[in-house]
Amino acid sequence: MTVAPNSQEPGPAAPPAPLLPRAGVPRRGLGRGPAFAVIAAIFVLFMAASSAPSPLYVVYQHAWGFSATMLTTVFAVYVAGMIGALLVLGALSDHVGRRPVLLSAIALEAVAMVLFITAGDVSVLLTARFVQGVATGGAMTTLGAALVDLNPPYAPHRAGVVSGAAPAFGLAVGSLGCGFLVQYGPHPTRLVYVLLLAGLVAAGIVAALLPETSQRRPGAVRSLQPRLGVAPRLRADLLALVPILVASWALGGLYLALGPSVAAGLFGLSSHVIGGLVVTLLCAPASVTAFALRPWPTERTLALGASMLALGTGVGLAGVEADSVTAAALGTALAGVGFGAAGLASFGTLARIAGPAERGELFAVAFVISYLAFSIPAVIAGFATTDVGLHRTAVVYSSAVIAFGLLALVAQRLRTSRAAARASAAG
Repeated sequence: MTVAPNSQEPGPAAPPAPLLPRAGVPRRGLGRGPAFAVIAAIFVLFMAASSAPSPLYVVYQHAWGFSATMLTTVFAVYVAGMIGALLVLGALSDHVGRRPVLLSAIALEAVAMVLFITAGDVSVLLTARFVQGVATGGAMTTLGAALVDLNPPYAPHRAGVVSGAAPAFGLAVGSLGCGFLVQYGPHPTRLVYVLLLAGLVAAGIVAALLPETSQRRPGAVRSLQPRLGVAPRLRADLLALVPILVASWALGGLYLALGPSVAAGLFGLSSHVIGGLVVTLLCAPASVTAFALRPWPTERTLALGASMLALGTGVGLAGVEADSVTAAALGTALAGVGFGAAGLASFGTLARIAGPAERGELFAVAFVISYLAFSIPAVIAGFATTDVGLHRTAVVYSSAVIAFGLLALVAQRLRTSRAAARASAAG
């Protein structure tokens, strides 16, 4: 994955990885182009599955009578499983290959769907979300690395676009689709999972035909030791991206964990479709933005992302204060533009600067940072909602997102200045 030619990102772009047959087995299966499309589709499927429970939380809460604190606990165990998998499995595909890790993740995700289908109380729901978190964490870095491996040389921005757009698009499809199924379909707590299970079965069949793009190398068992490691040459670039990762993913966590509750509790919008639409208003503009800004240089995209995250969250907060659904919706859409720009530029940058043997581990670190920001503030907000109320919690949370958006602007300005100074000294 590369950024636009006029970007000032340092370092050379990594060449496309070769398609590697297993020892003694002739090359078979899908070519590079179809394989890239399959990986992108599986990425969207995993993200859709991860957001599908959001409109159902209110249904579960009403049926089983648990508190807002337990609701955020259900959300938290998903992220705990995901982060655990990222820490343990993040670099595994760099050693054993992308395909085995991906097939295992798909199988585990299918187990989670079966648990959702059979859930009759909150304990099974907690188990299902934890298993789903492990499966998603195992898949995320593998999918991100595989997209970079398969990125066509004639379209250097494609993997960056997909990495930025697929998560947001999948989250939007999952939440809105589930909202419609819950509101108008039969078996509201089961149908969506049956459909996702069917999709996972199909994904597993097609994934078995994917070419291998990562050379096997020793150290697989050692790579399972929980650790976070980034090559020294990559650390400054990653550190400069932390504020915008925190701002964008913390905002996403707020919408997925509490968005439907905010719509119902603060604006009186109790429709399950509205609950799904809340997430879609954030994620759909993010997906469109990631596609539309693909030719932009990284610095410009990051600046837009940070600015729109701060502006959109501010407008949304004004809507909450004024009890204006229109302002809140407008602010959500503007913040979604920032969400998409942030994902495109940050993950595009990381994928471009990392070598083939570093991609799985670097993506694991970036996703751990992202999902810690996605989960910990949302869990704290869930507890705070019980103690101080939904309105005050939304105000404080939104203010923190605005602050990190502004901090991201400062971080990128400093990074650009240092890069210019180095270039001037070298010249």
